[in-house]
Amino acid sequence: MVYHSSFVDEEGITKACGCPLLPLKSHIKGPAPASGQDRTDIVDEAITFFRANVFFRNFDIKSSADKLLIYLTFYINVALKRLEGCRTLAEGTKAIINLGLEKVPVPGESGFPFPGLFPLPQSQQEAELLRNYLKQIREETSGRLLSVAYRPNGTPNKWAQRRKFLWLAFQKCGAKSFRLKATF
Repeated sequence: MVYHSSFVDEEGITKACGCPLLPLKSHIKGPAPASGQDRTDIVDEAITFFRANVFFRNFDIKSSADKLLIYLTFYINVALKRLEGCRTLAEGTKAIINLGLEKVPVPGESGFPFPGLFPLPQSQQEAELLRNYLKQIREETSGRLLSVAYRPNGTPNKWAQRRKFLWLAFQKCGAKSFRLKATF
C-alpha cells in the first residue's frame, strides 16, 4: 500500500505550478508558511514514508500534496546517493551543502525530474516562487535527513548503513519511470 500525504487540498494554501506551498517547521528563510513545531509537516511525511514508498512503481495521486511527496521521495534518493560514501557527519554535511548549491529546476526546465507532474509556470514570478519553495524544502529535508542518517557523535546510524540497499531498491523500481495516475 502506497502511503499518501495527509495534507489534502485546503482552502488558503498558496500554489505555484499546481504545487501547494505547505507550511514547514523550518528556520530556513523562504516562501513556505511557518508551521508549529509540534505538528507533522510534508518533510516529516516524506522521510517517514520513504522506505515504504520507494518499493512502489505506481502511485495514485489523490491530492496535490501527493505530487510534492513524490518530488521529496525522489530528492531523498538523490541526497542518499550523495551521502553514500560519507562516513562522518562532517563529510555528509559537506555533500549535502554541495547538493543544496545546485540549481533547482522547475517544470519546463531541463533537469526537472518529473515532466508533467506539475503544470508549467504561467509567469516568471510563479516559476521563481516555486523554485524558492523547492529550494527551501530541499534544504529542510537535507537537514532532517542528516539528523536521521547520523548519530549525534557524527557516525552513521544503522539506518544510514542501509542507504546503498535503499538506493538500489529505488533504482530497480525505476524512479523516472513511475506511472502516476491522478485520481482527484
